[in-house]
Amino acid sequence: MGPPETLEAAVSAAGRLRKLESALSEVVRGKPDVVRLSLVCLLARGHLLIEDVPGVGKTTLAHALARSVQCSFHRLQFTSDMLPSDVVGVTIYNAQTQSFEFKKGPVFTQFLLADEINRTTPKTQSALLEAMNERQVTIDGRSYPLPEPFMVIATQNPVEHHGTYPLPESQLDRFLLRLRVGYPDRASEKRIVRHSGLEAAAALAPVLTAADVVQLQREAERVTVEDSLVDYILAIVEKTRQHDALALGVSPRGTQALFRATQALALLEGRDYAVPDDVKRLAVPVFAHRVLINTRVALAQRTTELAERILREILTQVEVPQ
Repeated sequence: MGPPETLEAAVSAAGRLRKLESALSEVVRGKPDVVRLSLVCLLARGHLLIEDVPGVGKTTLAHALARSVQCSFHRLQFTSDMLPSDVVGVTIYNAQTQSFEFKKGPVFTQFLLADEINRTTPKTQSALLEAMNERQVTIDGRSYPLPEPFMVIATQNPVEHHGTYPLPESQLDRFLLRLRVGYPDRASEKRIVRHSGLEAAAALAPVLTAADVVQLQREAERVTVEDSLVDYILAIVEKTRQHDALALGVSPRGTQALFRATQALALLEGRDYAVPDDVKRLAVPVFAHRVLINTRVALAQRTTELAERILREILTQVEVPQ
């Protein structure tokens, strides 16, 4: 536990975040864990991948998260004929000034909703790599910084569906978390039937400003993570690299992602220190999309479910720090 002023700041931040969480829950009904993990992603300066079948509220969740914060927002519907310049922008010649000008694309926003990102080609998907990793875009040798905060919220349908292009490993590794919304319970679905989720998201009043989000992200970075907890994270990561069923374990970027997400979850809980339960809760959504199943194993069952099961198995094998 940190000094009293740090704890006081954490408690204050948790109060503001509860208001944001409450506002989101009014739109995304019956999914408290999905809402909370979305906020973890925002606090950890990460990008969010929402994967599920059509019609369960992926786009509604992305809309609600962006609208609840007073930031610039752009929605980009990915299609098979989209070009990289449709995402980052293009340099054009201005006949009046007799010079080339850069016209910024939709990526120059604070919240970018990349809807159905796996419906476009890998070439266009890769246009987001630099933006997501370095928060800048380089065109014709010149770099253009992106605004703060910057978050990509991407939705995708399962790869088994027609007309999808699986995201390459380098692209998946840029997403801090992958979430699945799932079907709502009966009571929540009854309320959804009467009220459009997208209309509710559009009517959502901002709860935080951009400056508030940046301040809360800095608060999250000050959350204490003991060395024993870092060793716990590293032990889990090492197990993924040694597991027989995994052809590709968690990368160092993934290790850092779990560290940052752990800090963010602790802040959401009103603590200025992380605990092992934070790591356990986040290991699957942070790591499952980063590991690659061996081909011989993948043929037997769905890789997404298998990756999650392997990670849960690894969590039972690693000793929890006291």
